[in-house]
Amino acid sequence: MQQEQITGAQAVISSLLCEEVETIFGYPGGAIMPIYDALYDKMDELEHILVRHEQGAIHAAQGFARASGKVGVVFATSGPGATNLITGLADAYIDSTPVVCIIGQVASKLLGTDAFQETDVIGISMPITKWNYQVTKASEIAPTIAKAFYLAKSGRPGPVVIDITKDAQFEMTSFEYQQCFNVRSYFPIPQPDLADFIRAADLINQAEKPYLLVGQGIVLANAEQELKDFVEKTGIPTASTLLGLGALPNTHPNFCGMLGMHGDYAANVKTNECDVLIAIGMRFDDRVTGDVSRYAKQAKVIHIDIDAAELNKIIPAKVPIHSDAKTALKTLLGLVEPKTHANWLAEFVQGKEYEQEQLLKQKVEVAMEKIMMEDVVKLLTELTHGEVTVVTDVGQHQMVTARNYQYNEKKTNITSGGLGTMGFALPAAIGAKLGNPKQTVIAIAGDAGFQMNIQELGTIMQSDIAVKVIILNNSFLGMVRQWQQLFFEKRYSFTEMSNPNFVGIAQSYNIKGNKVEQASDLKQALEEMLAHPSAYLLEVVVEKEENVFPMIPTGASVSEVLLN
Repeated sequence: MQQEQITGAQAVISSLLCEEVETIFGYPGGAIMPIYDALYDKMDELEHILVRHEQGAIHAAQGFARASGKVGVVFATSGPGATNLITGLADAYIDSTPVVCIIGQVASKLLGTDAFQETDVIGISMPITKWNYQVTKASEIAPTIAKAFYLAKSGRPGPVVIDITKDAQFEMTSFEYQQCFNVRSYFPIPQPDLADFIRAADLINQAEKPYLLVGQGIVLANAEQELKDFVEKTGIPTASTLLGLGALPNTHPNFCGMLGMHGDYAANVKTNECDVLIAIGMRFDDRVTGDVSRYAKQAKVIHIDIDAAELNKIIPAKVPIHSDAKTALKTLLGLVEPKTHANWLAEFVQGKEYEQEQLLKQKVEVAMEKIMMEDVVKLLTELTHGEVTVVTDVGQHQMVTARNYQYNEKKTNITSGGLGTMGFALPAAIGAKLGNPKQTVIAIAGDAGFQMNIQELGTIMQSDIAVKVIILNNSFLGMVRQWQQLFFEKRYSFTEMSNPNFVGIAQSYNIKGNKVEQASDLKQALEEMLAHPSAYLLEVVVEKEENVFPMIPTGASVSEVLLN
């Protein structure tokens, strides 16, 4: 019996349905129009979110993936549509976020001719994707999409680009979909050697001052429970990278804070005092290590990562283990001895107390009614019990939120880590809300970053997405201004912002809004925002020259933490 013939465009939609995709973020255009026409017949099965800019689409897909654990899907057209995805692709690549971008391309016969809206999206995206492929025949569409989803979500996740020529979208083909479960020469599931785990367990059991550093690998492996079991059996003090926040509840007695340039004092300093350093699902980013030549030289390092390329790349490990976090923790749990390390843990507590004392001494003397960023975040924690999803943009507010919000639920910390993309929060919050609709989602942004994708308020309006937005407005590019103050003699070169009426803009999109300038009004304003059933924008005017401390200057050791 001859199989039914469908167009390549219809094959795209049918393939996505076979992968159980429910939500797509996109923006139509000429080269992808056949796919959008095929989507028209499946609108009851596939939800399409019309964004206002392609960068908004991919950040929304990232937020969706991070909140749901599924693959985010993006549609975009050729030329500028494709190039507008590049920042988001780079962001997803460095932060290991599974996204599949399906891009329309000019017809095959026009490739390489500089045709209208033609760009070499394969060449441009190759360094920042896990895999990319250009489809020129309709028969290639189904197997290519199957491979794309498998590669995006397996092993260390990442973004994939499929570039489909317009003639391939029109061409007729028989359709048969087979999910992909393996690719030649690609081995996403490591097979670690038990001997390595035994060596690691011996070091952990003999350690007097062991220290555990966890990253987003715990979250991506759904290993939060295994981490908690391991920490409670071993009694090891545990710190987190920025993207690892939430892997262990902040309220856990063994949680010692965040690592990195603006991380906690003790969490950083104790790195150079431990005797065994266990790193799981983190890559020793430069913001975590500071000066590598002076990082944890006294410690025996155990590094566990699903990506073999990360092992011994930056910090040499005595015991490198190529494994996913869940498998590693389950295996180690049966090999390690029960301990408490109470005296060692007490040193972290003392370090935290010292940090708080020093920061209190150095706190800027401001009028009682002025609002500090950390006060907003601490009050938000109090009102939400650390249970809502918080999506942050990039800058001072990001670090203040990471330091002061208590993440007590998994997959509730969504931010741009490795790339540091301003404009991330608003669209990513849209995706996070759609990825986990029952969860309250709050985007926290600075006045500068918020304006980079402010147009996505239109997406919120059209699709009625109940995202809460808090703008911490200091009328500055805050983080850049802080560096200019500390390292460039207060030469504030083009960092002061003249801002619009944010609440008025929100209201023009039919989004309720409020502005707070007095500390005495803050709690009521936050409560009103949280209680509002739909989208809400709260602008909070904060102290203009508040700085974020602790801080490790560029090139310094993790022991050289500035507290003022």
